[in-house]
Amino acid sequence: MSFQAVTRMTRIGGREFHWGVRTYVMGIINLTPDSFSGDGLAGRPEEALEEALRFEAEGADMLDVGAESTRPGHTPITADEELSRLLPVLELIASRVKLPVSVDTFKASVAERALDAGACMVNDQWA
Repeated sequence: MSFQAVTRMTRIGGREFHWGVRTYVMGIINLTPDSFSGDGLAGRPEEALEEALRFEAEGADMLDVGAESTRPGHTPITADEELSRLLPVLELIASRVKLPVSVDTFKASVAERALDAGACMVNDQWA
């Protein structure tokens, strides 16, 4: 019996992703002060841009930018607070990085503004 990959193509930010052909790598940029992974870049847009550029140079296929923690026990924030963390970084990244960028949010107002600022998809982990 032979194995044949089932493929479907999705175009994201001008790039084609052929699912089932290979594994794609998403670089995660946390803009929270309480990131579960200890790498939160809240209030440091230039460092976040450097991280995005490093991910691109190292071969990431796409980026995901999040500005509200989802770790267990996190304190929810307002859409305005999330936008104040997110937009300066997203605008920098979108102007300098050639990778598709998703925004990690469950708030419709944040998603809409992020898409206007350069994100090309929404990663709503709460769905």
